[in-house]
Amino acid sequence: MFTFLEPVAQLLSTSPIFLQVCCVVLGLLVGSFLNVVIHRLPMMMQQAWQIECAAMREETLPEQPKYTLVTPRSACPHCKHAISALENIPLLSYLVLRGRCRGCQAPISIRYPLIEALTGALAYGVAVHFGYATMTIFALLFMFALVALTFIDLDTQLLPDSITLPLLWLGLWFNLTHGFTDLHSAVIGAIAGYLSLWMIYWAFKLLTGKEGMGYGDFKLLAAIGAWFGWQLLPAVILLSSVVGSVIGIALIVLKGRDKQVPMPFGPFLALGGIAALFYGPTLAAYYLGT
Repeated sequence: MFTFLEPVAQLLSTSPIFLQVCCVVLGLLVGSFLNVVIHRLPMMMQQAWQIECAAMREETLPEQPKYTLVTPRSACPHCKHAISALENIPLLSYLVLRGRCRGCQAPISIRYPLIEALTGALAYGVAVHFGYATMTIFALLFMFALVALTFIDLDTQLLPDSITLPLLWLGLWFNLTHGFTDLHSAVIGAIAGYLSLWMIYWAFKLLTGKEGMGYGDFKLLAAIGAWFGWQLLPAVILLSSVVGSVIGIALIVLKGRDKQVPMPFGPFLALGGIAALFYGPTLAAYYLGT
């Protein structure tokens, strides 16, 4: 049925360079789409919450544009210039437009091409590390989800269930047959990942009366545990905590950040997840002696 794909599959399996180029291009394209997800998904969640609250109060909300991941069409927030396909080519369009809107010349945030470049670079790393294998496809999906979660958390301090929960179930499903770990370790990893942060959350709340993190962090660590097993959870937690502490202290000392302002933990968990993806066996062998 798909015999026309056989030459492409053969070339991907025999030419590492072709595989890497394809993964980079895919990463850049997905990175462009993730920019939309990062911007719109929180808006979609807010609209859904507003509709639910209005329904509970038996009120009618005023008419407003309904956002999805595909509609309305992306436009400049300043002049509402609709972004054409040629203006949406990853990295290249930003360089050609010199980082400015074609309609009103307002500056375009550098973060958009940086996310595209980051996703492309990580996709390249996946291609080099895993080669032509089923694991590469799942590793890319895992990495794409972490990029989206990282920047959504940085913007809103939210880790949407619509990403974390499918990520958790996908990890368990992948580990049913040929995954990063056995299913037994994956199930324990999901349980231990959630409960470990849940217990820290309640211990901190009982001692201080404050909430130290959100439930989205529990679900993200559970998802990481589902992908790589309980064996890597200590390394992920340690790396996330150390990096988070160092950056937090640096922001307080160098930037005068208010200690009372919460700092999202999701990006540091995502960093730990990326480390587990690329260096999982090495990390596990280091402290488990396996």
